[in-house]
Amino acid sequence: MSVGDVLEIGEQALRIAALVAAPILLTALGVGLVVGILQAATQLQETTLSFIPKLLGVGLMLVIAGPWMLSLLVDWFRDLLLRLPGMLG
Repeated sequence: MSVGDVLEIGEQALRIAALVAAPILLTALGVGLVVGILQAATQLQETTLSFIPKLLGVGLMLVIAGPWMLSLLVDWFRDLLLRLPGMLG
């Protein structure tokens, strides 16, 4: 296995990790921003008010994007396992 192979695997792993994490992180960011604006407008500073909508939003995003995220990870791992013998030999 050459250095180029290892770097390629690492680059692909980082790209896949970013793709898998992006929907969840963007959902939490969007919900947090909306809740923060609403809290600032109403001057209601309850900590659970920001936590519960984020939790629901992230849970909904996992239900919606979960199958896509899982198939992306499985496809990448399957491709890696199929290419690995050629890289080692």
